[in-house]
Amino acid sequence: MPNIKSAKKRVLVAKKKAAQNKAARSALKTVLKKANTGDPAAVKVAIKKVDQAVASHILHKNNAAHKKSALMKKLAASAN
Repeated sequence: MPNIKSAKKRVLVAKKKAAQNKAARSALKTVLKKANTGDPAAVKVAIKKVDQAVASHILHKNNAAHKKSALMKKLAASAN
């Protein structure tokens, strides 16, 4: 347990940010599951959420590109 005031604050801040990131990751997973049904509107929302996750450093840009590519591939397959 930290003794220094700034170290105590860092522990609290880290805990708060971890909770925010966990909630964001969970919400992203939910959106991606809805998008996997092949609904074009859900895919559009999911792509936007994936881009937002990259901007807030929740996902790596290559991971996001992989997810978006898979979504578009599934959407194209369901259109045929």
